[in-house]
Amino acid sequence: MPAIIWDPETWANQNFESCQLGNRARNRRLMIIAKQLVSRSSSSLPDQTEGWADCKAAYRFFDTQAITYQKIIQPHCRLTRTCAQPGEVKLIIDDTTEIDYTSLRETTGLGPIGNGKCRGFFLHSALMVDAGKRYRVDGLAAQEVFYRKARTGPKKKAKNSQRRCADRESAVWGRVFDAVGRPPAGAIYKHVCDRGADDIEVMWRALHNGCGFVIRASRLKRKVLLTAEGGTVPLLDVLAKLPAVGATRTVTVPATQRTKQRTATVTLRYGTVWIPLSATLTPWLKQHRPAGPLRVGVVELREEHPPAGQKAIRWVLYTDQPITCEAEANLIVEYYEQRWAIEEFHKALKTGCGVEKRQLQTAERLENVVAVSSVVAVRLLQLKTAARDTPERPARELIPTVWIKLLQKFRKRPVNLDISTYAFLREMAGLGGFFGRKGDGEPGWITIWRGFEKLGLIVRTFDTLTK
Repeated sequence: MPAIIWDPETWANQNFESCQLGNRARNRRLMIIAKQLVSRSSSSLPDQTEGWADCKAAYRFFDTQAITYQKIIQPHCRLTRTCAQPGEVKLIIDDTTEIDYTSLRETTGLGPIGNGKCRGFFLHSALMVDAGKRYRVDGLAAQEVFYRKARTGPKKKAKNSQRRCADRESAVWGRVFDAVGRPPAGAIYKHVCDRGADDIEVMWRALHNGCGFVIRASRLKRKVLLTAEGGTVPLLDVLAKLPAVGATRTVTVPATQRTKQRTATVTLRYGTVWIPLSATLTPWLKQHRPAGPLRVGVVELREEHPPAGQKAIRWVLYTDQPITCEAEANLIVEYYEQRWAIEEFHKALKTGCGVEKRQLQTAERLENVVAVSSVVAVRLLQLKTAARDTPERPARELIPTVWIKLLQKFRKRPVNLDISTYAFLREMAGLGGFFGRKGDGEPGWITIWRGFEKLGLIVRTFDTLTK
């Protein structure tokens, strides 16, 4: 992806100019709305717009039937997919999150989420990051909104045939894989997924689209083959016999609602198995009918001695390539570790863009706001990593001079046009509440984003007063 575009209007034009919404007026209004949302991402529509006429135009836009989620998001996704260059490995990190609008009791069209008592919809995103430049976000390669069917009777245990029906909820993984499609010539796509994607159809669909995969195993008791023609054995039995290789390594265990982030010391194991087709096939598998079982590499990380009171971590990862050495196994682990970028995206969407605070009267209007906000959330994450590739590069090569001067004036620093990009971002984070003390580490996306919003308002005020 090209260097980040700092000017909100230029950014909005790049990501939304090619949208096909039926007429030019709608296209222009979308770019105006995108510019307003990126300038003050977490505010409400009345705060983001510039008067009642502007606010009313935004409400009319989101209520237009001809405007849909996919028409808004697709141009950004196409732009993201074209950024892959020959020789590059791009990780497509896939996951689903709930968008909760339970408090909007009068809003129509929402479906059940959570335990069924809450209302909203589900958002499945495919976030592209650069495998060689850790956590550098390129953008969304595809995205889909879907709804859970309301339960009409007592909950029944799903039969295998029901799990394999075409409209099952988990089928979204395959649909989004198809939407991402094949990588550009010479580039490599690797879909990185959590346990929700542990399904034979999902794996075959990745391969059908010319992509690789790294998928965390969910069903460790599933039957696999040790050879393409052998008998089936439980995966757990296979894992139990894999020897640990090399020295122990460490991995970062993300924080949860109950536990803090920690570093775990783990042993590494790897091998190869074949996954047979299920007796009951999905419609897609019936149509494409893969020949024989699927050969996959298996990488296991096992924490032998967890801290007191902590559950030992155990990651079992499937990948499309057989693993032949320790270096290849470690590379698969590094790919999976970057999966946490999708959690940051969800946080940016909900906290940084405040999508769950929107108050609109129909699900369709909320969907359209989320579509624009998703692209804004990508930009939020890109700000955090903007200086990682070339930290010493002069900021003036990427950032307008007026931004540099005004930031230093408001930070009460001597004006220095030779300031590095890294130093500029830290100063901008300082405008957003980052203190930069010893032990504070690097600024997070929240303080960088707050600083960006403040600096954008300062620049706009300066431009208005000097014209």
